[in-house]
Amino acid sequence: MPAIDPSGFDDSRHHWRSILQPERFMQATGPDQPAYAAEQVREIAANILLFQRDNGGWPKDYDMRAVLTEAQKTLVRDTRARTDSSYDNHNTHTQVAYLARAFVATGDEAVRAGCVRGLDFMLASQYANGGFPQWWPNPGAIAKRITLNDGVMMGIMHVLKDAADREPAFAWLDEARRARCAEAEARGTVCLLRMQVAANGGRTGWGQQHDETTLATVGARTFELPCIAPGDTVEVVGFLMRYERPSPEIVAAVEAAVAWLKKTQLNGITTKRVPAPPAEFARHKTDFDVVVVSDDQAPPLWARMVEPGSDRPIFASRDGIKVYSLAEVDRERRTGSGWYVTAPRRLLAKDYPAWRAKWAGK
Repeated sequence: MPAIDPSGFDDSRHHWRSILQPERFMQATGPDQPAYAAEQVREIAANILLFQRDNGGWPKDYDMRAVLTEAQKTLVRDTRARTDSSYDNHNTHTQVAYLARAFVATGDEAVRAGCVRGLDFMLASQYANGGFPQWWPNPGAIAKRITLNDGVMMGIMHVLKDAADREPAFAWLDEARRARCAEAEARGTVCLLRMQVAANGGRTGWGQQHDETTLATVGARTFELPCIAPGDTVEVVGFLMRYERPSPEIVAAVEAAVAWLKKTQLNGITTKRVPAPPAEFARHKTDFDVVVVSDDQAPPLWARMVEPGSDRPIFASRDGIKVYSLAEVDRERRTGSGWYVTAPRRLLAKDYPAWRAKWAGK
């Protein structure tokens, strides 16, 4: 059978296999636990259906491609009633998207039913203002925020738009659900436009998380500060550029975000891993450190977090204290988080110019 791209699961797969999380209900047998090949669509789809919770969502940070032992399968079945479903780390919307393609490829009614249940879960989790939480139905204090990082809201929005636009993977979807997806997509887009951060009299980009009521950029984990996030901004802009006939509001949002990304790019530096004494932390082990070095030939970088108003890169350790250089972050976070992003390079060099030329011709 032709392969269906399984790369959407890579984030959760990495967490399950490489990051220490003893609270999981099931652990990998080891880093080398076998995995299905991309061509094994039926087997991967069966795994996805096995992991699907009774509420239609999926628990995060498990490998949908893992060849599970019988004992592991039993653990999954025994926990289906849990309400630990989450969008974090590119989860749930990726399963829905995969199942849609798998149904087209296989015609398996169980796959179609699982996809529909997942789609209904996504529709039910949307806030009235159009945003989406990180976890649902039990989000907690942090996960109730409208979340853009880790592929949460934008992953959902792409699936909704695919369904609303009758993309080939969703050509089979019933008209009532297609209409619901179109309405949810429209509300989500309005929410995105309202969330664009204003500073110094103009629009900039988007944060990692936004307050679910005020829509202001807010912090989440202690080292995730209220900020404007270039990486997440690129994802929002990429979605907005999907509109064939963008409204003036969408065009203005894209233009403002692109201008802000150009303004905040960092030139003449790069990051480098350097050998360091082995260390073990709560979530990971490391035998290296990360430093920022000068490099006149380096392509531009962007900080993961930018301070609203000043446009300065900001950083933090788990103590939550804002600092202005990576060297001031402790080693646990220096090696446990990515502090610079490169995604704006392609947007500025290819995707935005192509969109601008297309839009200007309409």
